[in-house]
Amino acid sequence: MADSELQLVSRRIRSFPDFPIPGVNFRDISPLLKDPESFRTSIRLLAGHLKTAHGGKIDYIAGLDSRGFLFGPSLAQELGLGCVLIRKRGKLPGPTVSTSYALEYGKAELEIQKDALEPGQKVVVVDDLLATGGTMCAACELLGQLGAEVLECVTLVELTSLKGREKLGPVPFFSLLQYE
Repeated sequence: MADSELQLVSRRIRSFPDFPIPGVNFRDISPLLKDPESFRTSIRLLAGHLKTAHGGKIDYIAGLDSRGFLFGPSLAQELGLGCVLIRKRGKLPGPTVSTSYALEYGKAELEIQKDALEPGQKVVVVDDLLATGGTMCAACELLGQLGAEVLECVTLVELTSLKGREKLGPVPFFSLLQYE
């Protein structure tokens, strides 16, 4: 991974102190999405990592609601794969499986359509950011309910001080950018 490419991406992430509550330093990806070159570079870097780590062994990319939807399909296209959606409860038609998980400020539920994957298919989970790991962990649990194998979880940004990667246990994790 070229440092200059990583710097191009990191320059497009901005911080908003005390948002949405005091003490939180929000990492905003909006400038990255506005800049086609930076966004393309972020997808290319994530795809390069996955090609190196897994070769042609990935069957699908799973994008997490909602900002994982921005990276999931683009990453899937770059790798020549399909993308499946993991959504907040009540957003998907047809039969679904769901799981609940804890947030810093309450509880939430994620769902995936029952026919999204076949048992044994290999999946990489994608989101924009890893904080406490609750959403990512719930996504892995959902995929496990379908019999899929989670090869890895990847994000653009990781907030290392919240130790979300530890919550993923044995599932490999990769982030392009790390912040305290």
